[in-house]
Amino acid sequence: MTDIPTAFGPPPTATAADWRALVEKTLKDAPFDSLRRTTVEGLPIAPLYEAGAVPAFPLRPHDADRPWEVRALARRPDPVKARADLLADLEGGAASLLVRIDPAGENGVAVGSAADLGQVLDSVFVELAAVALDAGFLGPKAADWLSAAAKSSPAALLQFHLDPLGAFAEAGESPGPIESHVISAATVGARLAETYPKATLFLASGRVVHEAGGGEAAELAFAIASALAYAKALVRAGLPTDQAFAAIQLGLCADADYFAVIAKLRAARRLWARLTGASGAPCPARIEVRSSQRMLTVQDPWTNMLRLTSAAFGAAVGGADAVVLGAFTDAIGLPTEFARRQSRNTQLVLMEEAHLGRVADPAAGSGYVEALTDEMARAAWTQFQAIEAAGGIVAALGQGLIAQAVAEANTAREAAGPPKIVGVTAFPPTQDAPVEVEPAERHRAEAPSARLPGPDSRCPPLVPIRLAAPHEAAR
Repeated sequence: MTDIPTAFGPPPTATAADWRALVEKTLKDAPFDSLRRTTVEGLPIAPLYEAGAVPAFPLRPHDADRPWEVRALARRPDPVKARADLLADLEGGAASLLVRIDPAGENGVAVGSAADLGQVLDSVFVELAAVALDAGFLGPKAADWLSAAAKSSPAALLQFHLDPLGAFAEAGESPGPIESHVISAATVGARLAETYPKATLFLASGRVVHEAGGGEAAELAFAIASALAYAKALVRAGLPTDQAFAAIQLGLCADADYFAVIAKLRAARRLWARLTGASGAPCPARIEVRSSQRMLTVQDPWTNMLRLTSAAFGAAVGGADAVVLGAFTDAIGLPTEFARRQSRNTQLVLMEEAHLGRVADPAAGSGYVEALTDEMARAAWTQFQAIEAAGGIVAALGQGLIAQAVAEANTAREAAGPPKIVGVTAFPPTQDAPVEVEPAERHRAEAPSARLPGPDSRCPPLVPIRLAAPHEAAR
C-alpha cells in the first residue's frame, strides 16, 4: 500500500481559476453570474468561494462523547400516555425532555396543575434528565408546577423556558398587557433561581418567526431582541446582569437547508457574544434547536425523514446544545412509537455512528459557511438595532415591524417560483403509501387563567405556515 502514492504520483492540484473554467465550459453561453443566488432576505450566495479564515468568536463547550442533548417532546393530550412516551424515549437514548403544555389538549399535554405535571414526570429523575417546558402564557404557573415536581432539589436540571414574547407574537394578542407577562415571568424566574442553581429560566426563541415563513436574519434578530428584553426584566427582578444572561437560552429552528442552519447557529453565537459582551456580562450561548414544522409535507410524508435528517445534521454541525427532532408524521397527527423511535435514532446514528460531534466546529474555514455566517450575523444585528430603535421587541411587534419582515420573506419566496419539494412538486408519488398515526385524543384539564390585570396587548400575529400546503392543495 505504501507504493501506491509513488506509482500514481501526487494528486493533481486545482486552483479556483481551474474550477471556474470548468464551470464556464459547462454553462456554455450562460454567464458565470447566472449561478449567483440570494436568500429570501437578499443575502448573496456565490457559486464558488475561496477558503475562509477560522473564526475568532466563541464556540460552545465541547463534549465529544455527548456533543448535544437528544431532547424528546411530549405533546400527547393524555398525561398517562405522555408519561409512557417520555419514559420510552429515555430508555431509547434521549437525554432530556420537553413537555408542551396545553390544558385544552389541542396542541400539547392536558396539564392544568402541579398534580397533572407530576403525573407526566413520575419516575423521571430530574437530576439526571433535564426537563424543559413549553407553556406559553401559562409559563409562570407551569414553572411552579415543575418546581413542585422537582421537590426543591438543588441538583435538578430544570429549564423553565419562560417565553411570553413568543406566545404573544404567534397569537397576536395577550391576556392582559404583554409587559405584565414579561414582568410576571421574570419575578417567578428570579424566585426559582434561588432554589435551582442549575436551572435556566427564559427561552429567547426565534421559532415563531421561522414557522411563519421568516428568514434566518429575522429569526436571529427576534431571538436576540427577546433575550435582551428578558435579561432586563430579570435584572429588574433582582438578578445581577451576569446571572440574568446565564439564565437565558436561545431557541432556533432547523430545516432541510443544512448550510443555512449551520451558518445560523454559528451566527447566533457571534451575536450572543456581542450582546453579552456589550452588557458587561459575557457568557457562552446555549442553544436549543427544534426541527422546522413549516418544511413538513402531508403528501408522501415518508420524505419527511430526509428533511428531518438534514435538519438534525445542520443542528449538530452548527453546534446545538439540545435538539428536538420532530416525527415524520407530525403534519398529519400524533406520532406512533415507530415514528418517535425514528426521531430518536436519527440523532443517535448521527452522533454515535457518523460521529458528527467529534469536531467542535466542522464548518470552520469553509469559505461558503464563513461568508454566510458573517452575512447572517450582520443582517441580524442590523435588524436587532432597528428593533431597539423602535423601542424594543414589544414595541416592534406592536408596530408590525416583525410581521413586515416575515411578509417580505414570504413574498420573495413566492416570487422565486414554485419550490422543489420532494414528494410534492418534485418526484411526487405514483401511488399512495399511507403512514400510521395515533388516534386523535380528547383530554382536557382544568387550569388557572393566564389573564393578568389590564388591557390586552395586540400585534399582527405570526401565523405558522407549511410551505408545501398550497402545492398539495393544488393537486
